[in-house]
Amino acid sequence: MIYDRSLPTVMIFFAIVAFTIWLSVYLGKRARTAQGYFAAGGGVPWFVNGVAFAGDYLSAASFLGICGMIAFYGYDGFLYSIGYLAGWIVALLVVAEPLKRLGKYTFADALDSQFHSRSIKLTVAISTLVVSIFYLIPQMVGAGVLIKPLLGFEHYQGVILVGAVVTFIVVTAGMVSTTYVQFLKGGLLVIFSAVLTVLILQRGLSLPSESAQSLSPQTLLVTKSGQKIVNGLPQGRGAGEGDLRPVGHLKSLPGGAQQTGPLGPIDYLSTIQKSEIIVWDSKSKKESDGSTLTTFTPRVVDGSEILRPGNLPAFAGIRSDKLFDKLNFISLMIALFGGTASLPHILIRYYTVKDQAAARKSTIVGIACIGFFYVLTLYIGLGAMTSGALDVTNSNMAAPLLAKSFNDWLFAIISAVAFTTVLGTVSGLIIASAGTVVHDLVPGLFNTSIPDSSKVRVARIISVVVGAIAIVLGIIFENLNVSYLVGWAFSIAASANLPALVMLLFWKRTTSQGIVAAVLVGMISSLGWILLSGDTYKSVYGIAPETSIVPFSQPGIVTIPVGFAVLIIVSLLTPNRRAV
Repeated sequence: MIYDRSLPTVMIFFAIVAFTIWLSVYLGKRARTAQGYFAAGGGVPWFVNGVAFAGDYLSAASFLGICGMIAFYGYDGFLYSIGYLAGWIVALLVVAEPLKRLGKYTFADALDSQFHSRSIKLTVAISTLVVSIFYLIPQMVGAGVLIKPLLGFEHYQGVILVGAVVTFIVVTAGMVSTTYVQFLKGGLLVIFSAVLTVLILQRGLSLPSESAQSLSPQTLLVTKSGQKIVNGLPQGRGAGEGDLRPVGHLKSLPGGAQQTGPLGPIDYLSTIQKSEIIVWDSKSKKESDGSTLTTFTPRVVDGSEILRPGNLPAFAGIRSDKLFDKLNFISLMIALFGGTASLPHILIRYYTVKDQAAARKSTIVGIACIGFFYVLTLYIGLGAMTSGALDVTNSNMAAPLLAKSFNDWLFAIISAVAFTTVLGTVSGLIIASAGTVVHDLVPGLFNTSIPDSSKVRVARIISVVVGAIAIVLGIIFENLNVSYLVGWAFSIAASANLPALVMLLFWKRTTSQGIVAAVLVGMISSLGWILLSGDTYKSVYGIAPETSIVPFSQPGIVTIPVGFAVLIIVSLLTPNRRAV
């Protein structure tokens, strides 16, 4: 069976949760003031902050989504990693030190530092909330995906459990606890991903037994009431979820070999390139009774095809002759490149260190950890593709199920580490959301500020509200790949925040009106484009993607330049009234 709970898995999971909660309670003593709650008092060591950067950034999308994309589509999933990593160059060279100099608690602090404008506070607060909510969705989806095989819960039960735990973490200790949870999970994620990669290389590649090498299609019927029927059998009867056959096999190895034995990193990729691999295509259709029938059909492809870009629909533009397909690919890569330096929960981490030099050093440490991890995802994804343990219906479980193919203990550890990945990222997002409401939204809306003595209490209430919203959205978007969902957040962040931040730092003619206009136009245009795209029509609305209003799904190539253009035009038409 693909999913089979074990006592070690459950024990390690609850041990990680218990330790995280204890750490939050212990560190909560250091979060009595607003500065301590929102920015850890600015006293986090630069190395700890750097690893915490990695812990914050290496979210469910990085570990679950990218590994799953590589396992199902090959090299294209790795292109997501390249885009994510490239964005850190912008963060290092453009925003790290200036942002530390300009800000105090939130991203709006930086943009408003020279204007003292209510409009900037309000507009950037709304943008921060929208980006944070969109980034929360894939984290909560990933949480539900993990909890289901670990504890046997339904997806919604897992999302509720994770939402409750992470909200407790934030309410208890704020940024202090969040930083050390992220430091812990960032370090664990890199270490155990390296261990898993070593095991993949030591095991090498081998052909499956004849019984495992079945090429017959599989079906998943989801009834109108939500019941899932796998290969004609209702789940919960017979073998339960074991009715779903694990996939992920090689069809042939070079030279007719049955297995390779241990391989080096270069030899592993070379052998994959010369092999034949069984991949699975899916096709869904609506039945007359309102149910959805998805058929998964196997297909044999050359390994060289797997290691070429262009298999994933989002990257079809690399090979396509159609202009809109090419624009869609370029647009996605622009959003990934520019989105990193625009994510609110990443930007606020610069306020947790003492000075600009520490901000720069912590960014370099973060880049090193993140880059090393992304190299590992290529091997983890390809290892999952050939492990014979994949769930054909759920790409997000590729890495944990690969670990399970070795032993239950490794599955337990990898799943628990992935769970802490969700905890760390979600807690950072909730902190960013609570901080912007207390520090920016309320003053912008009501022209009044909350006293420092009350900010922590109000922020804790807001954290509970944001946590509840995240739970609801995590349940609604259950079936979408988490890395694909993160692409939405990156597009909105880059469109709304990047033009304002870059122009404020490098163009002295920037005005407060220009910043407000750029943020609003970038946010609304990117959000509207996403909601009207073919991907959203298909995956969210259940409508034929051909009927979508916009010509391609990724908005960045249009909405980011529009944000820059609007800022320049409005700034030229309005007086420059910088306060400093």
